[in-house]
Amino acid sequence: MKNIVVVGAQWGDEGKGKIVDYLSLTSDVVVRFQGGPNAGHTIVIEGKKFALHHIPSGIFQKKIQCLITNGVVVDPITCFEEISKLRDQEIISDPSQLVISPFVHCILPYHKSIDTGREEKMGKNHLGTTQRGIGPAYEDKVVRKGIRLKDLLNSDDLKKKLSAILEEKNFYLKYLQKSTFDLSDLHESYLKIGEKLKPYIGYPQKILLEAFASRKKVLFEGAQGALLDIDHGTYPFVTSSNTVSAAACVSSGIGPQNIDAVLGIVKAYTTRVGTGQFPTELHDEVGQYFLMGGAEFGTTTGRKRRCGWLDLVILRHARDTSGLTHLAITKLDILNELSEIQVCVGYSYKGKIFTDLLEDHEEILTHGKPVYRAFAGWKKSLMNIRQWSDLPAQAQAYLKHMEEYLETPIAFVSTSPERSDVIVTDTGQAYI
Repeated sequence: MKNIVVVGAQWGDEGKGKIVDYLSLTSDVVVRFQGGPNAGHTIVIEGKKFALHHIPSGIFQKKIQCLITNGVVVDPITCFEEISKLRDQEIISDPSQLVISPFVHCILPYHKSIDTGREEKMGKNHLGTTQRGIGPAYEDKVVRKGIRLKDLLNSDDLKKKLSAILEEKNFYLKYLQKSTFDLSDLHESYLKIGEKLKPYIGYPQKILLEAFASRKKVLFEGAQGALLDIDHGTYPFVTSSNTVSAAACVSSGIGPQNIDAVLGIVKAYTTRVGTGQFPTELHDEVGQYFLMGGAEFGTTTGRKRRCGWLDLVILRHARDTSGLTHLAITKLDILNELSEIQVCVGYSYKGKIFTDLLEDHEEILTHGKPVYRAFAGWKKSLMNIRQWSDLPAQAQAYLKHMEEYLETPIAFVSTSPERSDVIVTDTGQAYI
């Protein structure tokens, strides 16, 4: 399988970064295709943590070319700060390692202020955004008032576009009781950051088509999770982009015939940041155990993640909306100390048991009651386990039920935070 899309199969934070980093060992190109700096990927290499927000996780392999395609929204200042940090650590040594499309839309300061102002105005009914300006930036893109990265390279174009939009933004910011922005200040500062990013600007679509023609291996790295998709998630508690696998094609300007497999990343339990439906959420000592044991704090915001039991019904929804062909299981080791593990296998709603979300998924997840099946825990460390046969029998049973319920084979199992602690199943060998 040459060309693979990796997507989160829950509400994000599934551990996609580690799996993408692992698969990068045998890849030639890694592509970030949606979202913005609201998505954080944490990689652990030889005990050292690296947090990424814009840059694809494949950047840690020097032979790889990393691409950021049109569907991403980029904060030019924080993106350059991230690049500079990776450059200082000698992870990026050549600008050709990272190519950003000139057609990505930019997050500007007024987007962040609007994001924060809206959340504050909504009070207890807020959406729980990261307040990084992602939603307002996508909003400008859709109404065709966005500033793209290419605009930062042309002084006249940038001034003209900023002038046209600032009157409206400042008017709205006054309504939100936020500070307004000065045209000349924004124009000057973003021209400067545009020059700094210029060496990294190129044409990902061209690179991808050439890679396909040369039979190179391409890895598409999604952000967030399938249940946060703007069209297929738990609206309105979703992100502002399409997180399902099809977005890889739309954002990158390629056809679906180029995709060979879709790998869904599944955390062995469930977490969610912010507000919104979460029927299997735990408010007891087990939830606290997941929080602390799994270090469930947002990479981007540091917020505590809400924690709960694994939900196979939402995973089936992710399978259907993204066309998952295989699964990668992360953080299985966090379950090590539990004597019993609960798994949601259905929802009781209006006198029926739903095992999928093909009807009104928002209503089912809001008003339905989880139906659980209990599994025995294994009470044993999984550290350094890299073969399926070495897993405790109880862990194997837990994983096999997941495969059978979802009718989707498991390709990878992560058994610790370390980069090398990954089980590659017989099915997963085709990815390597």
